[in-house]
Amino acid sequence: MHLVLRGGRVIDPQSKRDKSADVLISEDRIARIEPGLAAAAPKGARIIDCRDRYVVPGLVDLHVHLREPGHEYKEDIASGTRAAAAGGFSTVCCMPNTTPPNDCRAVTDLILNRAREVGQARVRPVGAISKGLAGETLAEMGEMKDAGVVAVSDDGRPVANGELMRRALEYAKTFGLPVVQHAEDLELSAGGVMNEGVASTRAGLRGQPAAAEAAMVARDLELVAWTGTRYHVAHVSSADTVRLLRDAKRRGLPVTCEVTPHHLTLTDLACLSYDTATKCAPPLRTQADVDALRAALADGTIDCIATDHAPHTSLEKDLEFDLAAFGMIGLETALPLTLRLVAEKALPLERAIEALTSAPARALALGPGVGALEPGGPADVTVIDPDRRVVIDRARGRSKSQNTPFHGWELRGCAILTVCAGRVTYEAEGG
Repeated sequence: MHLVLRGGRVIDPQSKRDKSADVLISEDRIARIEPGLAAAAPKGARIIDCRDRYVVPGLVDLHVHLREPGHEYKEDIASGTRAAAAGGFSTVCCMPNTTPPNDCRAVTDLILNRAREVGQARVRPVGAISKGLAGETLAEMGEMKDAGVVAVSDDGRPVANGELMRRALEYAKTFGLPVVQHAEDLELSAGGVMNEGVASTRAGLRGQPAAAEAAMVARDLELVAWTGTRYHVAHVSSADTVRLLRDAKRRGLPVTCEVTPHHLTLTDLACLSYDTATKCAPPLRTQADVDALRAALADGTIDCIATDHAPHTSLEKDLEFDLAAFGMIGLETALPLTLRLVAEKALPLERAIEALTSAPARALALGPGVGALEPGGPADVTVIDPDRRVVIDRARGRSKSQNTPFHGWELRGCAILTVCAGRVTYEAEGG
């Protein structure tokens, strides 16, 4: 199979390429990137006009919850990767808080086998740090690494025990696995359902202080300095955490981090509506935090954007705010929300593309060619129409769940074509 993407603005942060060109895809590899390829395309090649569009590496999401095995009524690998493809993602890293948790080879094998059978994107599993995600004894990282995990995390809960975290960092280092931390001091955050501050007082809801995140990161950074292990902070949400991470990078520590589109877009004032779609972990913070996150993403202190796609059905969300589950979906809204930051001049376009492609691929060392466009590399490509009007409609999404606070928002710019391993996995109506 041959596919030519003709005349688009090819943006590849990895190679610093930013020019008009054609991209020739042969089977599952990128064959050539240069002007004029469409005119001499192989016989039978499909030619897609990409003028006035961006042609970028397939987007990479380091943080999704696909819910399989165990909670397939919320999401499964088939539906989750369909949503990913529709959002422009060709690679997603799925978190281990499934039932049973991904804490052994058998579960890793199940996830990868299912992804090969039904997946519309590459699925890269993240294994558990502790057995059963219980935070008591280490999981078998070696066998999970052999099976295919790319990192370890107890995401959904932090590794609260300092001694266990030290041993996890040491053990993970022997296998070359990054440790991904859900940074939260559970004693400081206990009972909190939104950010602690003026908005929580107005809402009459118990809050979680931003210090609950920063305190855990501060502890971990000292352990990272001790062990030298690669450490990645999930869903950074506060200005205090940004300050700690900026200092850690100045110290040369092997630290990376991510931020979600919703933490870059919404503040805790959104929770005053009592819409449980705004309830997430970590909680939405203040405008000062949002400003700090945006600045840190722009200057590279925050490495990348990740969705923390967390599907829940009405069973978990149509409840009182105190009782509702934490989390929101994000695979299909991430790119339009990121392009909104570009339109607002909060983020340069090239940096936005980097934060969704090469930067996440580097953070977890996902392998050669991932998050890049290079001849001979994997044919994972996303075509973006920067001018297409998008109205977010939770009922039209590919996810099984509808828990988004962005329902009804009108945005501009989205993926119109996603190619994974040379195969078109999503194509928007109307091209």
